[in-house]
Amino acid sequence: MTSPGPFVPRATFPRLESIVRSYFLGHHKAGLAKMRQLLGSVELIIECRDYRVPLSSRNPMFEKNLVGRERMIVYTKRDLGAESLDEKTRETIRQWHKPQKVLFTDSKSDNDIKKVISYAKDIANSADNIIGTRMMLVGMPNVGKSSLLNALRRVGMGKGKVAMTGGQPGVTRSVGTTVRVCSDPDIQLYDTPGVFIPYVPNTSTMLKLALVGCVKDTIIDPITLCDYMLYRINLVDPGLYASFHPPTNDITQLLTATALQTGRLGKGGVPDLSATAIWLIQRYRAGELGRFILDDVDLDALQRRIQEESKEGKSANQLRKAIKEDKTAAKASRASLDFSE
Repeated sequence: MTSPGPFVPRATFPRLESIVRSYFLGHHKAGLAKMRQLLGSVELIIECRDYRVPLSSRNPMFEKNLVGRERMIVYTKRDLGAESLDEKTRETIRQWHKPQKVLFTDSKSDNDIKKVISYAKDIANSADNIIGTRMMLVGMPNVGKSSLLNALRRVGMGKGKVAMTGGQPGVTRSVGTTVRVCSDPDIQLYDTPGVFIPYVPNTSTMLKLALVGCVKDTIIDPITLCDYMLYRINLVDPGLYASFHPPTNDITQLLTATALQTGRLGKGGVPDLSATAIWLIQRYRAGELGRFILDDVDLDALQRRIQEESKEGKSANQLRKAIKEDKTAAKASRASLDFSE
C-alpha cells in the first residue's frame, strides 16, 4: 500500500459568480455627502485601511470626493498582519503613497498612537487656528476607525471610550459631533460611518473584505467564506489548524472534524457546519489562525489595482443592471415559493 504524497494546497480559488459584489448602503451614501459638506472645516483627513487588506480596503471614492486637504493614511490592525514581513511590506506600502504620510498602528500600542497624534499636532500647529483644529476619520466599514478614535483620546487626553466599536460593520452610521483628542494644541476629530465602494471589482476582493469583517456576515454564506479562508491559510501554513484536522483542501472535512471536537452539533448529533464556519472565521479575525496579509504587496500592486478599478468603473452600469436583475429574480423566486406553499 502506497502512502499518500505531500499535501498540495489549491493554487486558485474557484470563481463564484453568485458572490454579491455590492454593499453600498443608504447610510454610506449619506455619510459621504456629509463628509463633503464638512471638508472645508477640516485641516487633515485621516484615512484608515486594514493592514491585512491594504489594497482591498482602499476606497477610491475618498480620493475622488475628499480632495484639497492634507491626508494621512493609517493602516490599522498591524498586529494582525504578517510580523515576519512587516518592514519590507511597510516600506513598499509607503512607496505607494509618497509624499503622503503613512503610519501603521495597533490601537493597543501607545507608541503607535503617539505617532498619529504627533503628526496631527504638526498639522494643527501649522494651521494655527485660534478656535482649534478639526480633522476627519474616514475609511471602509469596520477597518478600525472607532477603535483608533478611542485610542487617540486615551493617549492624547487620558480619557475613556467615546465611540462604540463592534465586530460587525455599521456601528457608526452617521457623522457625529467632534471628539477632542488633544488639548494643546486643540484637536477635534469627526468620527464618520464606514463607506463601502459601490461595486467591488472582483469576487476575490469581496471575499477578502468579508473575511476581515468589512461586510456583514449574512452577506456571504459562511461555509463559502470559510472555504476561502482555508484556501488562504493553506497557502501560508496548513499547520495553523492542525489541532482540528490534518492539512486538507476539503472544507467539509475540516468543518466536520472541528464541529465534533468543539461540540457544535445540531439535532441528532449532526455537525453544525455553518455555526462551525462562523466560529473558525471569528478565530481568524482574532489572529488565532495565522496573522498574514491577504493582498499581494509589491511596488506595482497599487497601479494594477487602480487600473482594475478603472475597468470596473467602465462596466459599472452593466454590473448595476446585473445586480438589479439578480434582486428581481430572487424576489420572483420567493414569491413563487410562497405561492406554492
